[in-house]
Amino acid sequence: MTSPSPDRPLQLDRAAQRFALKILIAGGFGAGKTTMVGAISEIQPLTTEERLTDRSIGVDDTAGIEHKSTTTVSLDFGRRTFTRPLPMTLFLFGTPGQDRFAFMWDELAFGAVGGVVLADTRRLADAFTALDFFEQRRVPFVVAVNEFDGAAHHYAADEIREALDLPADVPVAACDARDSRSVITVLITLVRHALATRT
Repeated sequence: MTSPSPDRPLQLDRAAQRFALKILIAGGFGAGKTTMVGAISEIQPLTTEERLTDRSIGVDDTAGIEHKSTTTVSLDFGRRTFTRPLPMTLFLFGTPGQDRFAFMWDELAFGAVGGVVLADTRRLADAFTALDFFEQRRVPFVVAVNEFDGAAHHYAADEIREALDLPADVPVAACDARDSRSVITVLITLVRHALATRT
């Protein structure tokens, strides 16, 4: 490595000039958190998926998601870099969905600029744990309604807001956790909301 000379000043690495933001993606069991991280990550995401076994019978409620065969037992991790509207890198941490892993949420949330509550309208009540978590810690969040194939009903943002008793300033967005463009929209909405909340 050559030392910088007076006529060639040291340049900061381009990556070092970006904002680095930590985002937590939370929600109920089977809401699509692992799918969301995988859809948007520019690197091979780290997942801790394990197969559901008969030991989960009576412990994990699979009503409405009977096809689910795996579950996150620790965390999901992905990264996404943006150049516009601001140069920034988002570090995405997905939480495990089952109540028995809730003790990990505080560690995962440390230093997070904001959170996404991923809600499944088939099991909307499962979103309350994540909502309470972010509200109690005063972490800015948005609610992303994951619209699965075959969902019996699609709900307007106002209906979701009323059902979850959300404050008027909390953004609600429909999304498809499998689609990167849809997830990008959710993440940009969160970053704008978090920056507005903290200024």
